[in-house]
Amino acid sequence: MPIQLAVSPIAWSNSDLPELGGDTSLETCLREIREAGFTGTETGIKFPNNPDMLAPMLGNYHLQLASGWFSGTLLKCSVDQEFNNLKSTMRTFKKLGSKVLVYAETSNSTQGLKDVPLCRSPRMSDSELKQYGHKLTKLADRMSTFGVSMAYHHHLATMIETERDIDLLMTHTGPSVGLLMDTGHLTLAGGDIEATTLRHGARIRHVHCKDLRQEVVVEVRKRNMSFLDAVLKGVFTVPGDGFLDFENFARCLADIEYSGWVVIEAEQDPEKAPPLQYSIMGKEHITAALNRASLTVLQGTTWEP
Repeated sequence: MPIQLAVSPIAWSNSDLPELGGDTSLETCLREIREAGFTGTETGIKFPNNPDMLAPMLGNYHLQLASGWFSGTLLKCSVDQEFNNLKSTMRTFKKLGSKVLVYAETSNSTQGLKDVPLCRSPRMSDSELKQYGHKLTKLADRMSTFGVSMAYHHHLATMIETERDIDLLMTHTGPSVGLLMDTGHLTLAGGDIEATTLRHGARIRHVHCKDLRQEVVVEVRKRNMSFLDAVLKGVFTVPGDGFLDFENFARCLADIEYSGWVVIEAEQDPEKAPPLQYSIMGKEHITAALNRASLTVLQGTTWEP
C-alpha cells in the first residue's frame, strides 16, 4: 500500500481551544482540504460521529477518512467499559474504511489546563505503566477483532510523552498496540524522531507530521509554559516552516517500509496561519521529502467547487 496524504482539521477548528477557528464551518474545512489536494482527513470537533451523516459530507469533497482522535480513559475504567466507550467511533471508522483509530490516555492529562506547565505532565512508575500496558493490550486485541486497529498517540502533557515513555509502552504491550509517530510532540518532549522511528518501526501504524518554530521552543522551555500556552504562542507549524529535518524522517519511513497515512498537522491560530495556505505548504514539503526517499505517494488532484 502506498502512502496517502491527509490533513488534520485542527488547523481549522481547534478541539482544545475553541476560540481558534470556532466560527469556521465544517464545510469550509472540507472544501479547503480537498482544494489543497489531500485525499484524506482525520476527524475533528465538528465532525459527526455518525457514518450515515459523515459519509456524504466526505463524499461531496472526494475525501477518505484517514483516522481520528479518541480520548481514552482506560486508566480509570475497565477494559469492557472502555471498549463500550469506543464502539460508536469504531463503527463509524469501520464503515467509512478507516483502518486505525488514534488513541491517547487522557484521564490524567494536563493538556487542557492552561495553568499547568509541561514540566508537570502526569507520570507513571514503571510498574504502573506495566500494568497499564497489559490492560491496553487487551483493549487493542478487542479493537483489532472488531476491525479497527489502535495507533497509540504519545502526546505532550499526557503520561506517554517522552522517548523513554514510548519505549516502555512498546515493551509492556503486545503487537496489537500500534504506535502513532508524531514528529512535533516527540521533539518538543526532547526525543529523537529518527531513532524512535527505526527502533519501533514494526509498530508504527500512523504518522503525524508537524514542525516546530525554534525561537518559540526556546521561549516555551525558558518560561515553562503549559501545552495550551505553547500552542497559542505558535510553537507548532506545518512541515517546512520550522527546523525539523523531514528529509531524514522520510528516509526512516522508507527504511521501515512504512505504508499508510501521513497526516499534516499543526495546532495554530487560523487568523495568523491561514489553514489552506499552510496545509499546501506542508503538503508540498512532505511530498518532496517522501519522493526523495523513493516512497510512493498517491496524489490527489486539486479540486474546485
